[in-house]
Amino acid sequence: MKVDLFDFELPAENIALRPVRPRDSARMLLVAGDAPFEDLTVRDLPAQLRAGDVLVFNDTRVIPAQLEGTRGEARIGATLHKRIDLRRWQAFVRNGKRLHEGDVIAFPADVSAKAEQRHADGSWTLAFAGSEPVEVLLERAGRMPLPPYIAGKRPTDAADLEDYQTIFANEAGAVAAPTAALHFTPDLLAAIDAAGIGREILTLHVGAGTFLPVKAEDTDDHSMHAEWGRIEPDTAARLNTARAGGGRIIAVGTTSLRLLESAADADGTIRPFAGDTAIFITPGYRFRAIDGLMTNFHLPKSTLFMLVSALMGCERMQAAYAHAIAEGYRFYSYGDSSLLLP
Repeated sequence: MKVDLFDFELPAENIALRPVRPRDSARMLLVAGDAPFEDLTVRDLPAQLRAGDVLVFNDTRVIPAQLEGTRGEARIGATLHKRIDLRRWQAFVRNGKRLHEGDVIAFPADVSAKAEQRHADGSWTLAFAGSEPVEVLLERAGRMPLPPYIAGKRPTDAADLEDYQTIFANEAGAVAAPTAALHFTPDLLAAIDAAGIGREILTLHVGAGTFLPVKAEDTDDHSMHAEWGRIEPDTAARLNTARAGGGRIIAVGTTSLRLLESAADADGTIRPFAGDTAIFITPGYRFRAIDGLMTNFHLPKSTLFMLVSALMGCERMQAAYAHAIAEGYRFYSYGDSSLLLP
């Protein structure tokens, strides 16, 4: 499909630079089948679901994966996006043309890494020196990897250390937040539980490839970056039981959706999963594991807007986004939410 089909104009004033407080006071656009759009808030979520439905959350935790360093006189920026092993990470590198294999990049706080291998997409494998876990090094030398549409407008600050983590954040390893879950609060979770709506957890470590623009003119020519995920056997069993009993599986965020679909058989049975997924969902895809999606508003021509268009239809989502823009919804990571029920 032509990537231009997924383009739209977004005024700069619709891009959220800070989250609303409290988190569950964010707006939520209900897109249910062919029914008229409904302007709600996230607090209305329990009333839009049924007892027996299950919300599926991603418990990945964002690490301070952005580093600024030097190689000689050259300034080098690195955003880690995928762990390779205990000492090595794949990273997108700013000013990477100044690097050669074997060069050592010096970062603050006595942290350094060797540029070990350049990949075809321009990223590098960085091998960190020392014996401390890389996550410990990042706590000393790194900063929170806010997406470029926020970081380009203001600096990262202390508030982002909390704002850019979900209430479920537990498993360290992501370089981007599963932002649909940023809206959840203890009060909202209590209301969900009281309504008889189930909750399950999986892990997908979101990579920086989430923010990369689709540069190809056709979706067939775009390659997704792989991300690591896990669904425990007990979690898969409970999800299958809930669906067999008539409950709907509602993914909270495109990360949860992509992992569930990666783990599902052709008949929709969700299997335990541990490994990489590079699933790329575009219109024409037949969803197997999920019955709905709660998600924020995505970038034009992004793989995530393609995903929601696959779920609801491209024309339907173009109309939904036009409505959201006209009504002043806030877009992207710190923005408002939508509930998509085919």
